[in-house]
Amino acid sequence: MKYKIAAKMKKQQALFYILIFLTFAFPKKLTAFSLTDATSELSQVFEGLVDDNEGSYSFPSLLIPSGGRAESLGGAYTGYASDISFINYNPAASSLQKETQFSVFHNSWIADSKLETLSYTTRFNHFGFAGQLQSFYVPFTEYNFIGERTAGSYYSETFASVNISYNFLAGYDFKGLAAGTTLKAGWRGMPDYTDKDSGSIIQNSGLEQSGLAFMADIGLMMQFNLLKILFRSREPNFRVGLCIQNLGISITGFSNKVILDDPLPSAICLGFSYTFLPSLTITADFRQPFNLQNFLKSQTFSFSTGAVFDFTDNFSILAGFQLKGANPRISLGTEFEFYKLRLNLNYTLDLASSINPINRISLSAKIMMGDRGRAQQLAKIDELYAQGLVFYCNSEWESAIAVWEEILKIDSRYDPAILGIKSARSQMELFKKVKESLFFEE
Repeated sequence: MKYKIAAKMKKQQALFYILIFLTFAFPKKLTAFSLTDATSELSQVFEGLVDDNEGSYSFPSLLIPSGGRAESLGGAYTGYASDISFINYNPAASSLQKETQFSVFHNSWIADSKLETLSYTTRFNHFGFAGQLQSFYVPFTEYNFIGERTAGSYYSETFASVNISYNFLAGYDFKGLAAGTTLKAGWRGMPDYTDKDSGSIIQNSGLEQSGLAFMADIGLMMQFNLLKILFRSREPNFRVGLCIQNLGISITGFSNKVILDDPLPSAICLGFSYTFLPSLTITADFRQPFNLQNFLKSQTFSFSTGAVFDFTDNFSILAGFQLKGANPRISLGTEFEFYKLRLNLNYTLDLASSINPINRISLSAKIMMGDRGRAQQLAKIDELYAQGLVFYCNSEWESAIAVWEEILKIDSRYDPAILGIKSARSQMELFKKVKESLFFEE
């Protein structure tokens, strides 16, 4: 009981702060405050954004966030994709992940429905790979005309995904252009139902509405430094990503005949992330759905944004906002790491056009499994580069070149070593010309 009261108070407080903003943004006198009034006000604000084509697609669970960092940021993840959640937002990012990761996600959705996800990603130099198994399910119960339960099972949508990406031309100055794809296969399972006359379950009747889907995501990502004047870091502070999601078809009906199903929730997404300070990153996503069967019935444009506050290396607060049609969402999450286990707890408030806003909780746990020796390799490169600088300063240019060439055997696009070798050879050539000039003067 205490928990329910506290949860209700938190909900009202969140709506109260939103209404304060709306009071100044929209010159309308607010005479009283209640949860119903708050929702009514928000409905009026966003009612012009109602999407008539909402729900006109198959496999809608593709639009349900798995949870974790991506949901905490309101889904503004196409241009950030800094952890394993990238697989649902930008397939190019597997080649940019710092560590091998294995994760478990749990999202308590609406009406007793759940979304469970298992994901794994790893990286070999500039190649990235990932796999995911995701299942959405909701209880399905059938009753007869006198209220007796006649059938009970689960409606489910299950997806298996495989990802691959590569970061082209990645070096010290230019961080490369990452490109990737995720191939997905989905199954919609509809339980068998009863015959209205006999009341008995019709075997394989659920197959008439069950379905298959085959689709692909295609993504690009670049990262570089932009107005990085307030802090120094080897990591680039700006990322931009582009992704086309859910290109494919779905089919329904396996008992009599196979038919083309409603279109998948396809979309093109553009996103970016910008790190102002080492402890503050903002993200934004712009998403335009499209209907592959009839472009005139495509859904409306949506927008999301988020912010990451890194208080320490192991503790962060995340917040996000998404506006899709007339349904704004507000998310707040926390992420912390304990040894090699990174946990995320997220709360989402769906301010739908009803008197009962929907509260959701999602959890994720990621096991950080190391970087396959990339940190040690980078430390070795730094050590060799510093050693080469010592030789260079002592005019031992041949020794400096030899050391820096060892770096290029490890990383052929390490620009400081390339420039150092060029400079050392120029110095050797200049010294040779000076020496020859002195010889002729004698």
